[in-house]
Amino acid sequence: MDPGLRRDDDVVGFARIPNPESRIPASMITFDKVSKRYGPNHEALTEVSFEIGAGEMVFVTGHSGAGKSTLLKLIGLVERPTRGQIAVNHRQLARVKRRGIPDVRRGIGMVFQDHRLLTDRTVFDNIALPLIIAGTTREDIGKRVRAALDKVGLLAKEKESPQTLSAGEQQRVGIARAIVAKPPVIIADEPTGNLDPQLSAEIMHLFAEFGAVGTTVLIASHDLNIVKRLNKRVLVLDHGKLIDDFRPSA
Repeated sequence: MDPGLRRDDDVVGFARIPNPESRIPASMITFDKVSKRYGPNHEALTEVSFEIGAGEMVFVTGHSGAGKSTLLKLIGLVERPTRGQIAVNHRQLARVKRRGIPDVRRGIGMVFQDHRLLTDRTVFDNIALPLIIAGTTREDIGKRVRAALDKVGLLAKEKESPQTLSAGEQQRVGIARAIVAKPPVIIADEPTGNLDPQLSAEIMHLFAEFGAVGTTVLIASHDLNIVKRLNKRVLVLDHGKLIDDFRPSA
């Protein structure tokens, strides 16, 4: 991202930073020789290092069991690394105590393959949940939820139950919930795994739009056709090791 730009929290876009030459943009996600071991014999990640900057949209791919989901869990503090250092949104995660985890997660929008929607609540209430937890005012909740619904094309569905929606619509609700608090980082674990090719392409283009306005987006995906079409940076894992960091030419 242009170092003279920053995200404007009031509008979807950028605002100019005075004296940009005095500001050095830091990476939004950094892995420094990160390893994660489960039990005595299973090394899910081994010495993984990379940096992702603000506004980058990056895919992480690899075979089943390569370590993609583990990598995302470490970013969301669902898991802790066995060795190495991770920084997200300028915070060293090793320094975050248990009570500080919710604060870190408020800066990370998480999208899951299985949606994880509450079926006893409306679409509106599902999306509002992160804002309610954060103590956002009722007026702001209404504005932000409807803006997020509009962004994913579901403004007319706010009063419906998630159970009445198609799989693609449910995934869009999950994305709206992830973006409603305007997090600087979005991570998504196989977000198109249960969708047909057309819906998958639509969902991925939504993510690309978020990256275009300065959000850092990291997506775990095995769908190589979509990954290739979007022509974004790709981290390739193989048995827990980062074997390639492909950066497409401009």
